[in-house]
Amino acid sequence: MERNRKNALWWAAGGAALLAAGALWQSRRAMDLRGRIVLITGGSRGLGLVLAREFGARGARLVICARDPEELERAREGLARRGVEVFPVRCDVSDPDQIQQLVETVISRYGCLDVLVNNAGVIQVGPLEVQTVADFEEAMRIHFWGPLHLTRAVLPCMKQQGEGRIVNVSSIGGKVSVPHMLPYSASKFALVGLSEGLRAELKKDGILVTTVVPATMRTGSPRNAFFKGDHHAEYTWFALSDSLPGASVPAERAARQIVAATRRGDPELIIGWWPELAVRFHGLFPGATSDLMALMNRALPEPDDAGTERYLGSESETPLTRSSITRLTQQAAAKNNQL
Repeated sequence: MERNRKNALWWAAGGAALLAAGALWQSRRAMDLRGRIVLITGGSRGLGLVLAREFGARGARLVICARDPEELERAREGLARRGVEVFPVRCDVSDPDQIQQLVETVISRYGCLDVLVNNAGVIQVGPLEVQTVADFEEAMRIHFWGPLHLTRAVLPCMKQQGEGRIVNVSSIGGKVSVPHMLPYSASKFALVGLSEGLRAELKKDGILVTTVVPATMRTGSPRNAFFKGDHHAEYTWFALSDSLPGASVPAERAARQIVAATRRGDPELIIGWWPELAVRFHGLFPGATSDLMALMNRALPEPDDAGTERYLGSESETPLTRSSITRLTQQAAAKNNQL
């Protein structure tokens, strides 16, 4: 009995020592962001803008890109008021030529960059019956091809300097396919596969790739998402779920976790308790997950006579979505340049 007790103590001590060594090694390899060049796509609003604030607060020098020059200028002004050095560049990440020009501009100005955050996205909501092939192609251009082209463009200088971080913002929809969001989910699944494969291949070059899997985040994004079919009803369920404290995560909290994971070079970051649970459940019981999604699908709006025309969330407001129930989403939209 005494011998077993001593063995157990030795094993416990050894385990504690390994954990301590791991924590020390993790802290030593964490990237100091002061003075680092960080490129954030979709950085003019929403999560991208919140990430820009968080990286900027850590002393990073920022390059933000987006399609709308007016949004970019508002974002630049807001970041500059916080004392953040920021260089805005207009770029549509669905266009490979614009991506190449963006990266050449950044390298010409700074020599290289240290962190690439592939954050730009498009949200398309509606039943399969009204989604077109063009909708799937759009989602793939922005969520898959954009990150791939950007990664390929920045790799030569990152490899030359011997280090770098690439952060790919996917979604719980890239792990568990969500009804009425098939173009979004399919493209985010593709991004997860790309991101995980990139990490395996690039780690030898000192480039660490992090796959981010967030839940719904309160960034104010519903106003700028696209809705098809019964777009008022589709927008209502989407906006309500975005505002629920238990179902959605404050964007600021998510940004802090993403920046911390970027510094450490974590392989994956799942944000929120229920996405963690959903990913684990789906891994163990994929059939049961599909059955649950099928039940959810029955509760979602049926297509109406609007055909395949799509509407912005801001065009799909209802008395319910304008009420105090969605107060958190409304506040996030005002704060994060979504109006």
